[in-house]
Amino acid sequence: MPPIRRRTLLATLAALPLTPRLASGATASNLGFSELYVSRGALGLEFSEKVNTLNGKTVAVKGFMAPPLKAEASFFVLTREPVSLCPFCDSDKDWPTDILVVYLSRDQAFVQNNQTIEVTGRLEVGVKVDPETRFLSRLRLVEARFRPI
Repeated sequence: MPPIRRRTLLATLAALPLTPRLASGATASNLGFSELYVSRGALGLEFSEKVNTLNGKTVAVKGFMAPPLKAEASFFVLTREPVSLCPFCDSDKDWPTDILVVYLSRDQAFVQNNQTIEVTGRLEVGVKVDPETRFLSRLRLVEARFRPI
């Protein structure tokens, strides 16, 4: 096998996409909290065109893990900013409007609420009620994994 030239290697690396890669080799689309909704004035917030386009596809989102509802929860809530208190434990606290529910593909140890994480999973759009906790979500990542960044 001939040696790889430095110029060829650098050109190949420069051509690689800068989006997260999954174990299967597929590429996840990046999605930010500011891209989740668009305002329709008096009609309120609606999902953005980007969210509707990515429905059913693999996305990567950066944020913070809110304290879980219970220690052995099968899901957690990803927020734009760190949240230190359980929003269900203190009725005086407002729950952030920019949240994303995350259902993990496998058990992972939860992290501190001030640790930035990147979550990769399949985006689901539409109302869903968790059968165990009765937690209602309109937007979520399923079959997800996360990593501290």
